[in-house]
Amino acid sequence: MLTRALIVFLVLLNVSVALWWMLRGGPVVPDVQPPSGVAELQLVDAAAPATAPSPTASTAPLTDTTPIAAEPAAAVAASPSTEAPATAPVAAAPAPPAPAAEPAPTPAAPERCVALGPFADQAAAQGALAKAGAALTRTRLREQSTPGATSRYRVMMPPAETREAAQVTVQRIVAAGLSDYYVIGQGPDANAIALGQYRNREGAERRLAALRAAGFQAQLSGGEGASTWWLQGALADGKADPGLRQRSGAAQQRSLDCAGLR
Repeated sequence: MLTRALIVFLVLLNVSVALWWMLRGGPVVPDVQPPSGVAELQLVDAAAPATAPSPTASTAPLTDTTPIAAEPAAAVAASPSTEAPATAPVAAAPAPPAPAAEPAPTPAAPERCVALGPFADQAAAQGALAKAGAALTRTRLREQSTPGATSRYRVMMPPAETREAAQVTVQRIVAAGLSDYYVIGQGPDANAIALGQYRNREGAERRLAALRAAGFQAQLSGGEGASTWWLQGALADGKADPGLRQRSGAAQQRSLDCAGLR
């Protein structure tokens, strides 16, 4: 029963709403009179042709008659300006001066080396070295064999009075730790003690110095015309010295490879 009553109620409610929609009238538009001086708006049908405006209609433009209160001058003066403040142009910093170009280093003069000679013996070559002075650097004395010469340098003790005396000297040489010796048995140098024969003077002089350091009065002989001596060195600052050969007393001046002095 309750269900049927509810269904009947809902049906009656729907019928009532439908009757209300059918019987309600159109909306009532109030008749509002526009104020004087204001043009009346009229709805124009888009399909209807445009009609010329009535000559009696007012064509005066709409103006707002509401008075505007003037702002106090002090308020205008106090208001911040909306314009962007002018900024003073910033002067560009001066560019640093360009560093002065360093002068290119002067290239060093190429090294030049010479040989002065020939000198008959080492003493003459040493005298030439003293005369050259500071004109030569990295100097040295060099012995050079004479082409075709067959003579040798000999180091020997002078001949003894007897062979027995020569043997006594030999025993002293052995006791000093020296070797390479023999006693000459005949000829103009009989009973002399030969202590070495050398191709160049340098080797002979080293042997002679060792014997004299041990207390023996050895002598150097031979070698006449077998070799000559040369003074070698590098020219100071690589500059030629025209008077160098004359000052040293050399007969010749030759160019020399400086690599030979190293």
